[in-house]
Amino acid sequence: MTRAIAFNLPQFHPIPENDEWWGKGFTEWTNVAKAKPLFKGHYQPHLPADLGFYDLRLPEAREAQASLAREYGIHGFCYYHYWFNGKRLLERPVNEIFASGKPDFPFCLCWANENWTRVWDGGERKVLMQQVYSESDDLDHIRSLIPIFQDRRYIKIDGKPLFIVYRVNRLPNPRQTTETWRREAGKAGLPGVYLLRVESTTDESGDPRELGFDAALEFQPRWSLQMGLRKRRGHWWERYKLGTGKQIYADQSICDYRDFVDRAIAMESPPYPFIRSVCPGWDNTARRKQGGLILHRSTPEDYERWLTNIVQQAMSYPPNAKQGESLVFINAWNEWAEGNHLEPCQRWGRSYLEATLRALSSSTG
Repeated sequence: MTRAIAFNLPQFHPIPENDEWWGKGFTEWTNVAKAKPLFKGHYQPHLPADLGFYDLRLPEAREAQASLAREYGIHGFCYYHYWFNGKRLLERPVNEIFASGKPDFPFCLCWANENWTRVWDGGERKVLMQQVYSESDDLDHIRSLIPIFQDRRYIKIDGKPLFIVYRVNRLPNPRQTTETWRREAGKAGLPGVYLLRVESTTDESGDPRELGFDAALEFQPRWSLQMGLRKRRGHWWERYKLGTGKQIYADQSICDYRDFVDRAIAMESPPYPFIRSVCPGWDNTARRKQGGLILHRSTPEDYERWLTNIVQQAMSYPPNAKQGESLVFINAWNEWAEGNHLEPCQRWGRSYLEATLRALSSSTG
Protein backbone atom coordinates (compact mmCIF):
# COMPACT_ATOMS: atom_id res chain seq x y z
CA MET A 1 0.00 0.00 0.00
CA THR A 2 1.02 3.64 -0.36
CA ARG A 3 0.98 6.08 2.52
CA ALA A 4 0.20 9.58 1.26
CA ILE A 5 1.20 12.44 3.55
CA ALA A 6 -0.15 15.92 2.88
CA PHE A 7 1.57 19.12 4.02
CA ASN A 8 -0.66 21.10 6.37
CA LEU A 9 -0.20 24.83 6.98
CA PRO A 10 -1.12 25.94 10.55
CA GLN A 11 -1.43 29.66 9.75
CA PHE A 12 -5.21 29.72 10.02
CA HIS A 13 -5.40 31.35 13.42
CA PRO A 14 -4.17 34.74 14.65
CA ILE A 15 -0.97 35.15 16.67
CA PRO A 16 0.51 38.30 18.27
CA GLU A 17 3.46 38.40 15.87
CA ASN A 18 1.25 38.38 12.78
CA ASP A 19 -1.00 40.98 14.37
CA GLU A 20 2.05 43.23 14.70
CA TRP A 21 3.51 42.55 11.26
CA TRP A 22 0.41 42.30 9.08
CA GLY A 23 -2.47 43.82 11.05
CA LYS A 24 -4.85 42.77 13.79
CA GLY A 25 -6.51 39.42 13.17
CA PHE A 26 -4.28 38.40 10.26
CA THR A 27 -4.47 34.75 9.17
CA GLU A 28 -3.92 33.01 5.84
CA TRP A 29 -7.53 33.81 4.99
CA THR A 30 -6.69 37.53 4.93
CA ASN A 31 -4.76 37.17 1.68
CA VAL A 32 -7.06 34.50 0.25
CA ALA A 33 -10.22 36.60 0.53
CA LYS A 34 -8.77 39.69 -1.17
CA ALA A 35 -7.27 37.90 -4.20
CA LYS A 36 -8.56 38.89 -7.64
CA PRO A 37 -8.23 37.43 -11.14
CA LEU A 38 -5.37 39.11 -12.99
CA PHE A 39 -6.15 38.05 -16.56
CA LYS A 40 -8.84 36.26 -18.51
CA GLY A 41 -9.27 32.69 -17.30
CA HIS A 42 -7.25 33.25 -14.13
CA TYR A 43 -8.79 31.27 -11.25
CA GLN A 44 -8.91 33.68 -8.32
CA PRO A 45 -10.00 33.93 -5.60
CA HIS A 46 -9.78 30.37 -4.26
CA LEU A 47 -12.62 30.18 -1.76
CA PRO A 48 -13.28 27.24 0.59
CA ALA A 49 -16.38 25.08 0.33
CA ASP A 50 -17.06 22.22 2.76
CA LEU A 51 -14.82 23.38 5.64
CA GLY A 52 -15.43 27.11 5.27
CA PHE A 53 -13.11 29.81 6.62
CA TYR A 54 -12.04 27.74 9.62
CA ASP A 55 -9.98 28.70 12.68
CA LEU A 56 -7.43 26.07 13.72
CA ARG A 57 -7.74 27.09 17.37
CA LEU A 58 -11.00 25.12 17.30
CA PRO A 59 -10.73 21.36 17.87
CA GLU A 60 -13.80 20.92 15.66
CA ALA A 61 -11.89 22.43 12.72
CA ARG A 62 -8.90 20.15 13.22
CA GLU A 63 -11.19 17.14 13.55
CA ALA A 64 -13.03 18.07 10.35
CA GLN A 65 -9.74 18.29 8.45
CA ALA A 66 -8.64 14.86 9.64
CA SER A 67 -12.02 13.27 8.96
CA LEU A 68 -12.09 14.56 5.39
CA ALA A 69 -8.49 13.52 4.72
CA ARG A 70 -9.12 10.03 6.08
CA GLU A 71 -12.22 9.64 3.94
CA TYR A 72 -10.18 10.21 0.79
CA GLY A 73 -7.19 8.02 1.55
CA ILE A 74 -4.71 10.49 3.07
CA HIS A 75 -2.60 8.65 5.63
CA GLY A 76 -1.55 11.69 7.65
CA PHE A 77 -0.59 15.35 7.80
CA CYS A 78 2.85 16.92 7.85
CA TYR A 79 2.51 20.15 9.83
CA TYR A 80 4.97 22.97 9.29
CA HIS A 81 7.02 23.56 12.42
CA TYR A 82 8.44 27.04 13.06
CA TRP A 83 11.36 27.05 15.49
CA PHE A 84 13.58 30.13 15.89
CA ASN A 85 16.35 29.48 18.41
CA GLY A 86 13.92 28.32 21.07
CA LYS A 87 10.96 30.43 20.02
CA ARG A 88 8.06 28.76 18.23
CA LEU A 89 5.42 30.38 16.05
CA LEU A 90 2.02 29.03 14.97
CA GLU A 91 2.53 26.17 17.40
CA ARG A 92 -0.93 26.11 18.94
CA PRO A 93 -2.65 23.59 16.61
CA VAL A 94 0.06 20.94 17.01
CA ASN A 95 0.41 21.62 20.74
CA GLU A 96 -3.30 21.04 21.22
CA ILE A 97 -3.35 17.98 18.96
CA PHE A 98 -0.53 16.53 21.08
CA ALA A 99 -2.06 17.46 24.45
CA SER A 100 -5.61 16.35 23.67
CA GLY A 101 -4.90 13.20 21.69
CA LYS A 102 -7.36 14.42 19.07
CA PRO A 103 -7.86 14.04 16.23
CA ASP A 104 -6.75 10.41 16.18
CA PHE A 105 -4.93 10.89 12.90
CA PRO A 106 -1.25 10.35 11.99
CA PHE A 107 1.00 13.40 11.74
CA CYS A 108 4.64 14.45 11.48
CA LEU A 109 6.56 17.74 11.36
CA CYS A 110 8.58 19.69 8.81
CA TRP A 111 10.92 22.34 10.18
CA ALA A 112 10.43 25.38 7.94
CA ASN A 113 13.85 26.80 8.83
CA GLU A 114 13.72 30.01 6.80
CA ASN A 115 13.81 33.58 8.00
CA TRP A 116 10.40 35.22 8.09
CA THR A 117 10.50 38.34 5.94
CA ARG A 118 8.12 40.81 4.32
CA VAL A 119 8.35 38.93 1.03
CA TRP A 120 4.56 38.85 0.71
CA ASP A 121 4.34 42.63 0.30
CA GLY A 122 7.56 43.09 -1.62
CA GLY A 123 9.83 44.01 1.31
CA GLU A 124 12.03 40.96 0.98
CA ARG A 125 15.02 42.49 2.76
CA LYS A 126 13.24 43.19 6.03
CA VAL A 127 13.65 40.21 8.34
CA LEU A 128 10.82 39.74 10.82
CA MET A 129 12.11 36.61 12.55
CA GLN A 130 15.63 35.32 11.97
CA GLN A 131 17.02 31.82 12.17
CA VAL A 132 20.10 31.50 14.38
CA TYR A 133 21.90 28.16 14.50
CA SER A 134 24.15 26.72 17.19
CA GLU A 135 25.12 23.42 18.80
CA SER A 136 23.16 24.28 21.92
CA ASP A 137 20.10 25.11 19.84
CA ASP A 138 20.31 21.74 18.07
CA LEU A 139 20.16 20.11 21.48
CA ASP A 140 17.30 22.28 22.75
CA HIS A 141 15.40 21.71 19.55
CA ILE A 142 15.51 17.92 19.55
CA ARG A 143 14.72 17.71 23.25
CA SER A 144 11.61 19.80 22.68
CA LEU A 145 10.53 17.45 19.90
CA ILE A 146 11.10 14.08 21.56
CA PRO A 147 7.81 14.04 23.51
CA ILE A 148 5.94 14.65 20.25
CA PHE A 149 8.01 11.98 18.47
CA GLN A 150 6.90 9.51 21.16
CA ASP A 151 3.22 10.11 20.46
CA ARG A 152 1.64 6.92 19.11
CA ARG A 153 0.11 8.91 16.21
CA TYR A 154 3.44 10.31 15.08
CA ILE A 155 4.41 8.94 11.64
CA LYS A 156 7.38 6.58 11.68
CA ILE A 157 9.54 4.78 9.14
CA ASP A 158 11.11 1.56 10.39
CA GLY A 159 9.99 2.60 13.86
CA LYS A 160 11.82 5.93 13.63
CA PRO A 161 9.91 9.22 13.87
CA LEU A 162 9.91 11.07 10.54
CA PHE A 163 11.29 14.60 10.69
CA ILE A 164 11.78 16.86 7.66
CA VAL A 165 14.08 19.86 7.24
CA TYR A 166 13.00 22.31 4.58
CA ARG A 167 16.32 24.09 3.94
CA VAL A 168 19.23 21.84 4.86
CA ASN A 169 21.63 24.12 2.99
CA ARG A 170 20.97 26.76 5.66
CA LEU A 171 22.39 24.55 8.42
CA PRO A 172 26.02 25.50 9.14
CA ASN A 173 26.99 21.91 10.01
CA PRO A 174 24.24 19.48 9.01
CA ARG A 175 26.22 16.36 9.95
CA GLN A 176 26.78 17.66 13.45
CA THR A 177 23.12 18.60 13.76
CA THR A 178 21.87 15.20 12.62
CA GLU A 179 24.32 13.37 14.87
CA THR A 180 23.07 15.38 17.84
CA TRP A 181 19.47 14.63 16.98
CA ARG A 182 20.05 10.90 16.57
CA ARG A 183 22.07 10.67 19.78
CA GLU A 184 19.41 12.43 21.85
CA ALA A 185 16.63 10.34 20.30
CA GLY A 186 18.53 7.22 21.29
CA LYS A 187 18.93 8.46 24.85
CA ALA A 188 15.16 8.91 25.00
CA GLY A 189 14.58 5.29 24.00
CA LEU A 190 13.74 5.89 20.36
CA PRO A 191 15.42 3.73 17.67
CA GLY A 192 16.63 6.93 15.99
CA VAL A 193 15.10 9.58 13.76
CA TYR A 194 14.28 9.19 10.08
CA LEU A 195 15.47 12.46 8.55
CA LEU A 196 14.34 13.82 5.20
CA ARG A 197 16.01 16.67 3.35
CA VAL A 198 13.65 18.66 1.13
CA GLU A 199 14.82 18.93 -2.47
CA SER A 200 13.17 21.61 -4.58
CA THR A 201 16.01 23.61 -6.18
CA THR A 202 19.21 22.67 -7.98
CA ASP A 203 21.40 23.70 -5.03
CA GLU A 204 19.57 21.20 -2.83
CA SER A 205 20.32 18.12 -4.94
CA GLY A 206 22.90 15.45 -4.18
CA ASP A 207 23.03 12.42 -1.92
CA PRO A 208 21.38 13.42 1.39
CA ARG A 209 23.27 10.68 3.24
CA GLU A 210 26.46 12.69 2.85
CA LEU A 211 24.82 15.35 5.04
CA GLY A 212 23.55 12.90 7.64
CA PHE A 213 20.02 12.53 6.24
CA ASP A 214 18.30 9.27 5.35
CA ALA A 215 16.60 10.36 2.14
CA ALA A 216 15.58 13.31 0.00
CA LEU A 217 12.01 14.50 -0.37
CA GLU A 218 11.00 15.98 -3.69
CA PHE A 219 9.05 19.19 -3.10
CA GLN A 220 6.63 20.28 -5.79
CA PRO A 221 6.37 22.53 -7.65
CA ARG A 222 10.00 22.03 -8.54
CA TRP A 223 10.64 25.11 -10.63
CA SER A 224 13.70 23.74 -12.41
CA LEU A 225 11.27 21.54 -14.35
CA GLN A 226 10.18 24.53 -16.43
CA MET A 227 13.61 24.83 -18.07
CA GLY A 228 13.41 24.18 -21.80
CA LEU A 229 9.64 24.36 -21.98
CA ARG A 230 9.57 28.03 -22.97
CA LYS A 231 10.61 27.15 -26.51
CA ARG A 232 7.81 24.63 -26.87
CA ARG A 233 5.06 26.97 -25.81
CA GLY A 234 5.49 30.69 -25.91
CA HIS A 235 2.99 31.30 -23.12
CA TRP A 236 4.91 29.07 -20.70
CA TRP A 237 6.77 31.98 -19.13
CA GLU A 238 4.78 34.95 -20.30
CA ARG A 239 5.06 38.22 -18.39
CA TYR A 240 1.74 39.91 -17.80
CA LYS A 241 1.97 43.62 -16.99
CA LEU A 242 -0.98 44.22 -14.74
CA GLY A 243 -1.59 47.87 -13.95
CA THR A 244 -4.01 50.07 -12.07
CA GLY A 245 -4.99 53.68 -12.51
CA LYS A 246 -2.12 54.51 -10.17
CA GLN A 247 0.34 52.85 -12.52
CA ILE A 248 1.35 50.17 -10.03
CA TYR A 249 2.54 47.13 -11.96
CA ALA A 250 3.06 43.49 -11.10
CA ASP A 251 4.92 40.89 -13.17
CA GLN A 252 3.33 37.46 -12.95
CA SER A 253 4.89 34.32 -14.43
CA ILE A 254 2.33 32.04 -16.08
CA CYS A 255 3.11 28.35 -16.55
CA ASP A 256 0.97 25.56 -17.98
CA TYR A 257 0.11 22.89 -15.40
CA ARG A 258 -0.22 20.07 -17.94
CA ASP A 259 3.23 20.75 -19.40
CA PHE A 260 4.66 20.90 -15.90
CA VAL A 261 3.08 17.53 -15.03
CA ASP A 262 4.47 15.97 -18.21
CA ARG A 263 7.96 17.12 -17.28
CA ALA A 264 7.60 15.95 -13.66
CA ILE A 265 6.48 12.49 -14.73
CA ALA A 266 9.36 12.20 -17.19
CA MET A 267 11.97 13.16 -14.58
CA GLU A 268 14.17 10.24 -13.55
CA SER A 269 14.62 9.54 -9.88
CA PRO A 270 18.18 10.11 -8.63
CA PRO A 271 20.43 7.24 -7.49
CA TYR A 272 20.04 8.08 -3.80
CA PRO A 273 17.02 7.46 -1.53
CA PHE A 274 14.29 9.71 -2.86
CA ILE A 275 10.59 10.20 -2.08
CA ARG A 276 8.34 11.68 -4.75
CA SER A 277 5.63 14.32 -4.41
CA VAL A 278 2.92 16.13 -6.37
CA CYS A 279 0.98 19.37 -6.07
CA PRO A 280 -2.65 19.92 -7.15
CA GLY A 281 -1.83 23.43 -8.34
CA TRP A 282 0.08 26.62 -7.59
CA ASP A 283 -0.80 30.31 -7.66
CA ASN A 284 0.77 32.54 -5.02
CA THR A 285 -0.55 35.82 -6.40
CA ALA A 286 -2.86 36.09 -3.37
CA ARG A 287 0.29 36.52 -1.28
CA ARG A 288 2.52 38.49 -3.61
CA LYS A 289 1.88 41.86 -5.19
CA GLN A 290 4.51 41.10 -7.81
CA GLY A 291 6.67 38.22 -8.96
CA GLY A 292 3.91 35.65 -8.51
CA LEU A 293 4.12 32.18 -10.02
CA ILE A 294 1.06 30.52 -11.51
CA LEU A 295 0.56 26.95 -12.71
CA HIS A 296 -2.29 27.78 -15.04
CA ARG A 297 -5.18 25.47 -15.99
CA SER A 298 -4.70 22.86 -13.30
CA THR A 299 -7.37 20.14 -13.46
CA PRO A 300 -8.20 17.14 -11.26
CA GLU A 301 -7.59 14.88 -14.27
CA ASP A 302 -3.98 15.99 -14.80
CA TYR A 303 -3.34 15.92 -11.06
CA GLU A 304 -4.70 12.36 -10.87
CA ARG A 305 -2.48 11.30 -13.79
CA TRP A 306 0.56 12.71 -11.98
CA LEU A 307 -0.24 11.16 -8.60
CA THR A 308 -1.06 7.78 -10.14
CA ASN A 309 2.32 7.79 -11.87
CA ILE A 310 4.38 8.55 -8.76
CA VAL A 311 2.40 6.03 -6.70
CA GLN A 312 3.38 3.36 -9.21
CA GLN A 313 6.99 4.55 -9.13
CA ALA A 314 7.09 4.55 -5.34
CA MET A 315 5.90 0.95 -5.13
CA SER A 316 9.06 -0.25 -6.85
CA TYR A 317 11.62 2.35 -5.80
CA PRO A 318 13.85 1.99 -2.72
CA PRO A 319 13.78 3.08 0.08
CA ASN A 320 10.00 3.23 -0.13
CA ALA A 321 9.36 -0.36 -1.13
CA LYS A 322 9.89 -1.90 2.28
CA GLN A 323 7.56 -4.66 3.39
CA GLY A 324 5.19 -3.79 0.55
CA GLU A 325 4.72 -0.21 1.73
CA SER A 326 5.57 3.03 -0.06
CA LEU A 327 5.46 6.72 0.74
CA VAL A 328 4.47 9.79 -1.29
CA PHE A 329 3.84 13.42 -0.33
CA ILE A 330 1.23 15.87 -1.52
CA ASN A 331 1.89 19.59 -1.36
CA ALA A 332 -0.53 20.63 -0.02
CA TRP A 333 -3.65 20.02 2.01
CA ASN A 334 -4.46 23.69 2.64
CA GLU A 335 -2.08 26.20 1.04
CA TRP A 336 -5.00 28.40 0.05
CA ALA A 337 -2.99 31.57 -0.56
CA GLU A 338 -0.79 29.57 -2.95
CA GLY A 339 -3.76 28.18 -4.87
CA ASN A 340 -2.54 24.76 -3.80
CA HIS A 341 -5.02 22.73 -1.78
CA LEU A 342 -6.85 19.43 -1.61
CA GLU A 343 -9.49 20.90 0.68
CA PRO A 344 -12.70 21.49 -1.29
CA CYS A 345 -13.10 24.85 -3.01
CA GLN A 346 -16.14 26.48 -4.54
CA ARG A 347 -14.95 25.80 -8.08
CA TRP A 348 -13.91 22.14 -7.91
CA GLY A 349 -15.69 20.85 -4.82
CA ARG A 350 -14.19 17.51 -3.79
CA SER A 351 -12.84 16.67 -7.25
CA TYR A 352 -9.18 16.76 -6.19
CA LEU A 353 -9.89 14.58 -3.17
CA GLU A 354 -11.76 12.10 -5.35
CA ALA A 355 -8.82 12.06 -7.76
CA THR A 356 -6.48 11.45 -4.83
CA LEU A 357 -8.45 8.43 -3.66
CA ARG A 358 -8.54 6.91 -7.13
CA ALA A 359 -4.79 7.41 -7.63
CA LEU A 360 -3.90 5.93 -4.25
CA SER A 361 -6.22 2.98 -4.87
CA SER A 362 -4.09 2.10 -7.88
CA SER A 363 -1.38 0.88 -5.51
CA THR A 364 -3.67 -1.80 -4.08
CA GLY A 365 -5.66 -2.67 -7.21
